[in-house]
Amino acid sequence: MSIPTELVGSLPRPMKLQEAYEDYDQGKIDFGQLQAEQDKAAEDSIRRLEETGEPTVTDGEQRESSFATYPITDTLAGTGLADNLAGDGQYFAIFDDGHHRQLPRLTGGPFRYKTFASEFVEKNKQIASHPVKQAVIAPSMLMLLHPLEGEIPDYSREQFLSDLCDECEKDIRQCFAAGAVRVSIDFTEGRLANKNDSRNPWTGKDMLDDFIELNNRVIDRFSAEERKNIGIHTCPGGDCDSVHSKEVPYEKLLTKMFNINAGYFLIQCSSEEDKEKVYKLCGENSREDANGVPQVCFMGVINPLTPEVETAEQVKNDLVTAAKYIPVERLGATDDCGFSPFSRDEKPKHGSPDFARDVAMQKISARLEGARLASEELGV
Repeated sequence: MSIPTELVGSLPRPMKLQEAYEDYDQGKIDFGQLQAEQDKAAEDSIRRLEETGEPTVTDGEQRESSFATYPITDTLAGTGLADNLAGDGQYFAIFDDGHHRQLPRLTGGPFRYKTFASEFVEKNKQIASHPVKQAVIAPSMLMLLHPLEGEIPDYSREQFLSDLCDECEKDIRQCFAAGAVRVSIDFTEGRLANKNDSRNPWTGKDMLDDFIELNNRVIDRFSAEERKNIGIHTCPGGDCDSVHSKEVPYEKLLTKMFNINAGYFLIQCSSEEDKEKVYKLCGENSREDANGVPQVCFMGVINPLTPEVETAEQVKNDLVTAAKYIPVERLGATDDCGFSPFSRDEKPKHGSPDFARDVAMQKISARLEGARLASEELGV
């Protein structure tokens, strides 16, 4: 069996789609017209991914406000916000280029998803000829909807967390029921939890252990056979070609992250200064037996934040080096992050999101060919 390869999820959204999101926020078009543009971009994404040979495809999250907010709002501006939420929540992250992303704020209970990712899977299955995967948001991210201090009247924090775990479990189960072969959980808040940024108070609350425990409250509801196809994605952010936590020592996360009982991990690595150190940390800390499932490390070999396209030879060399530290039967290849996790992202280093879509396909092709070459060299 060759080295497996899988994309994280998102692709840059065409400028026409980004403009449609803006028009919807301003009341110039209705939701049906926005969905029509989403559908066009989703079909184009699936077709282009299949042309690269990507074994498992997604719609590139063209139908989502963002990887984090798709269950609770139609747009990043808060149009179509779910019940019991207000738009003035805490920052999720402040990025190195100065921009930030903000979450809604929980105002009461019960907490319920407005949109489940299975809706996207159902639509994508009608288009795709390849197997379909789906990325979903981690309960640890949505945990930040609750105010940091104090309680909400008549809705305890524990009741919120219980409802949240139920919704997250439902999201994953419904994706599989709709036909997804893989479901990966976005956990970018993991590295950020170690940043302690005074501008962003939650990062100073030492929440990583709580995040891991909460994620396991959901993942442990699944059998070992199911967890083989449930992944965790980590990265230091990837929005507007900028990051939010790359300066945080990676070992603070990687020595703990594999305590999550997932079957595989999609791990940012290609943009690290010392990639070999990351391979070593993953080899030392990933588990051959995580409550009945071996943990596979899909190492990032592509950097979505730069327009420079990696060569297949570079990808091959990275994977061959990784195999010195990670058993080859538990090694895979991925991209460092989604190519554009938020629905409004003009990809400034690329010049335009439309050009960035072209570049993404070239990079994905290099990952696929590099994984093939590494498999040959390693004899798998």
